[in-house]
Amino acid sequence: MTDLGGLVRRVAERARALARELPPPLDAQELAAAEAALGVTLPPLLARLYREVANGGFGPGYHLLPLVGPGRTVVGLYRAERTAAEGGTGRHWPVGVLPLMDWGCGMSAAVDCLAAAAPVLLFEPNGIVDNWADAWFVDAESLADWLETWFAGTGWYEQIAGADGPSGKPRPWAEAGARLRAPEPEPDRAP
Repeated sequence: MTDLGGLVRRVAERARALARELPPPLDAQELAAAEAALGVTLPPLLARLYREVANGGFGPGYHLLPLVGPGRTVVGLYRAERTAAEGGTGRHWPVGVLPLMDWGCGMSAAVDCLAAAAPVLLFEPNGIVDNWADAWFVDAESLADWLETWFAGTGWYEQIAGADGPSGKPRPWAEAGARLRAPEPEPDRAP
């Protein structure tokens, strides 16, 4: 079991050491409003990162996107992807999978909020013609594991950048096809 408090502290220390300036963290109301707009609850670790570290601007590669605010945000991108999927342009983005970071060239890191471990997925659409399930890969079994590869410098992206060390190559996400075909969940209707 990962010590979330310890991991959040380590991320905050590294974020402050590497960033020139970080946006302020979100408050409880901002986080609740974002979750309502998304229709999903953030995994506990991700919620703590946005509440205790910053509203994006830290982490591997090009850094986590802000959850909310002006410009490109997790909420805005997720809603745009889901709207495109619902509009019949081809379902390529599963329900409950939030874009965390843009890797460039159309690739994104995303977190599966519907899985207990909150795996981090890689969306790599380049070269995909008609089977969007082939564009989804498991980058890390959990958000905590993904952050640990950042600390250790062992993510696949480090290998591409020329860093030394072992790298876990992302594997195909076996659930992608089923999750892309799953019907939209019914909204909660509280009495």
